[in-house]
Amino acid sequence: MKIRKLLVAVQAAVGMAATTAGGATAAVPAPTPGSLQQYDIGSTYVSGLSSGGFMANQMHVAYSDVFEGAGIFSAGAYDCAQNSVNTAQYACMDTFMARKTPAQLEQLTRDRATAGKVDPVANLSGDKVWLFHGTNDGTVKAPVNDDLATYYRDFGADVVYNNTSTSGHAWVSPLGPNACSSTSSPYVNNCGGDPVREMLTHLLGSVNPASTSALTGKLVRFDQSTYAPGGSAGAISMGNEGFAYVPQSCQSGASCKLMVTLHGCYQYFGVVGNALMDKAYLNEYADTNNMIVLYPQATTMTGNPRGCWDWWGYKSADYAQKSGPQMTAVMNMAKALGAGTTTSPALPAPTALTVTATTETSASLSWNSVSGAASYNVYRDGTKVNTTPVTSATYTDTGLTANTTYSYAVAAVDASGTTGTRTSPVTATTTAALVCVTATNYAHTQAGRAHQTGGYTYANGSNQNLGLWNVLATSTIKETSPGYWVKC
Repeated sequence: MKIRKLLVAVQAAVGMAATTAGGATAAVPAPTPGSLQQYDIGSTYVSGLSSGGFMANQMHVAYSDVFEGAGIFSAGAYDCAQNSVNTAQYACMDTFMARKTPAQLEQLTRDRATAGKVDPVANLSGDKVWLFHGTNDGTVKAPVNDDLATYYRDFGADVVYNNTSTSGHAWVSPLGPNACSSTSSPYVNNCGGDPVREMLTHLLGSVNPASTSALTGKLVRFDQSTYAPGGSAGAISMGNEGFAYVPQSCQSGASCKLMVTLHGCYQYFGVVGNALMDKAYLNEYADTNNMIVLYPQATTMTGNPRGCWDWWGYKSADYAQKSGPQMTAVMNMAKALGAGTTTSPALPAPTALTVTATTETSASLSWNSVSGAASYNVYRDGTKVNTTPVTSATYTDTGLTANTTYSYAVAAVDASGTTGTRTSPVTATTTAALVCVTATNYAHTQAGRAHQTGGYTYANGSNQNLGLWNVLATSTIKETSPGYWVKC
């Protein structure tokens, strides 16, 4: 009977009873194909559920030089599984088998840190850690979660452990489509409170209320193979596509935080679509708190039929170390967004960024030069637009759409190629499309678009000769500025 109960719990963990979520209107924006770009990232955190929770702990421990804290829904201590699927299932999810004690796993971590396989454990002291386990969660049992709390506390982390909720095995959010006690796809429950705010408040210190308006950022869909060791995401049980939600403020150059969020088993995009990205309630806080959210995606392969993150060694014995292939891939993504910058940008933001002129299809900018700058980068709506270095303090952006507003920022680049702080954004609105007017030359003069001298017609402003002044000769002209007419 115990074995049967265990199998039921394991099936729930990997989503064997899962069905694709549907029926809800997604609040997350439609994905925009693109690539990960550098932003001004001031601090980096990681969060996750179940296999994603184990992976979040691995990321935090291995790269504690980069990650300043972790938020984990239902997972155990670092490398509890010991490279064994049986240990993972029967000791680190349920408790039928003996497992390593927190003290033993702490010593393992120290040994790996000494060998350079993970960052120094001293980094964990003082880090913010938020843990969650529901009383109806039979998938990863409470004693295993308790071990994670002990592990972190023994290293001096500042731990908050919420273990009184009646939740099942799930991420818990005010937007969760499932009942609180549920353990079913898409593994996002609603328990009536806001654990996401609780988590972010502990990790970040304080947070502004979540946005109640439509999200204004963009959801970037990118090729994960770009960041995978060997160039193939599928080869390491990761999906072809990953996602990142980037608020407008971060696109415009604000200093932002980065949250790496890791889904659970059978919670990846190929099974639940955007359910976690839509319902986790992270993007709503991202919009009001200058926070980018990175959503890497695992998928299935031999040995991993449920699309879990590698926390027991199905792909590599190094799964919990810096050299682990999935660890490396996710870290590469975080670095591509700007994580891991330990010093302030070398150069300050240029001052006096100004829009000097606009046309139907262009916007011209100028700014004050920055001492020490070798060149400048110009960003339109958060994306760098110059394909070659801008070596003067002016730039004209072309190929724009008429009567459209764009946001611009500029950053100085030093001789080593390091990009400095971006300016606050300025907006430029291109002029409306010019209308060409065709009429007789006599009609043009009567309408005030032209004048006549000596029997000939001349366009007002430009004085271009339009031909004879009569009702037979016609010409086509347009007004490029008030009172200034030219031939079309």
